[in-house]
Amino acid sequence: VQLAESGGGLVQAGGSLRLSCTGSGSVYDFNAMGWYRQVPGKPRELVARIRTSGDTIYADSVKDRFTISINDAGNSVYLQMTSLKPEYKAVYYCDAYIDYRGRAYWGPGTQVTVSS
Repeated sequence: VQLAESGGGLVQAGGSLRLSCTGSGSVYDFNAMGWYRQVPGKPRELVARIRTSGDTIYADSVKDRFTISINDAGNSVYLQMTSLKPEYKAVYYCDAYIDYRGRAYWGPGTQVTVSS
């Protein structure tokens, strides 16, 4: 399984970005995909997650600002980010989870920087 993120970059506070992630390999085994973020010196944290059934969960800090979606094939996940804040600056990682393997697979990450 390989994952590749895109869409990161520099944006002003209050702006928007859309992150994309596409998987290859055993994509038909994906049960969930999600987005995490990490800043230096802190653990990686969940931003949003979506199962192929459509069920979603969000971190409280991004509810009503971010929207996660998945394509019909279940191998691409998107994160629409709006009303961005400087504290959202981080490396954003995509993951795909395969239930029967009991593990997640990760992309290399994409940098998001929000200027004040």
